[in-house]
This record gives sequence, structure tokens and C-alpha cells, in this order.
Amino acid sequence: MKYVVLLRGINVGGNRKVPMADLRAVFEGMGFADVVTYINSGNVVFSAQTAPVASAIKARLEKAFGFDIDTLVLSQAEVVSVAKAIPDEWLNDAEQKSDVLYLFADIDSSDIMSSIGFRPEFETIHYVPGALITNVSRKYQSKSSLLKLVGTPLYRRMTIRNVTTARKLAELVQ
Repeated sequence: MKYVVLLRGINVGGNRKVPMADLRAVFEGMGFADVVTYINSGNVVFSAQTAPVASAIKARLEKAFGFDIDTLVLSQAEVVSVAKAIPDEWLNDAEQKSDVLYLFADIDSSDIMSSIGFRPEFETIHYVPGALITNVSRKYQSKSSLLKLVGTPLYRRMTIRNVTTARKLAELVQ
């Protein structure tokens, strides 16, 4: 079975650096097969005989890189389900910004919509199990609820990828 691990907050602004070759080596050292990283933002795709445990991966990553890395493990089905829920016309381009906010289990609930300050006059947000999928016109990006989330405890319990990356991850696990 294939899995995706999303690492939160690495290789951002030159901080918390995790070289992708080293990251692949850590996952291979844990016995995972067919390990592939996608772009430099902490996306690892691999095969495993049994479901990987996030806390075990997190502990191994901290030992290897010397700092705590929040780790989200998604099954092939979860990754594909989220990607399929992204409306085809939602892109990440000059006109619109579309992201997937992958949710850690402790905040994964449709009730999250009321917690984020959703502004329907400027943005569209869909909840699917495991994620919020957001779309905002670039001209209203500064009014998006996502900006108000940054730095909050809620924000620290999600990891964000643009829709292009979310779709690519689904492709890589199929």
C-alpha cells in the first residue's frame, strides 16, 4: 500500500533545513520501499506493508535532523479523496490561489469551518475529511481567512499545500 507523509514547516525561508536526499534515506532506513520526495516542502511518498505510525516517523526525523517536525501520515485513499474533491477549475495561478489545508486528526472536523473566520464574500472553502480546500481570487487574497489563521494554535495543526501539489501527490500514489 502507498502512503504520503506531509512534514510541516521544513525548508521554509531557509529555516529548519531538511535535504531531500537525507529525508529519503531516513524513510528507507525505516524499511519503507519506493521512497520518493516531491519538491522541497516535505512531501514523501512510499510503500509499506503495514500502516506507518506518525509518532515513530516523527521520532526518527527528530533524531536525524535535530528538531521536532510535525508529521502527518495519509493513506493512498485519503490523498486521492482530497485531490478528487478539488474542483477542476480551481488553480494556483495569476488569477486565483487555491490551497489544501491538510488537518491533523485533533482538528479534523466539519466544525472547523466556524473556527477559521471563513469569509464567503471573498473566498470559497470546502471541508472534506482530512482537509479544507480553499480558493480565493488573487485580488482578495489579503482578505482571506487563511491570513488570519497564521500563527494561531489552529494553524499549527494543519499543513498547507497548493492544489497543484495536492493533485501531484494523488498522481504519485496511484
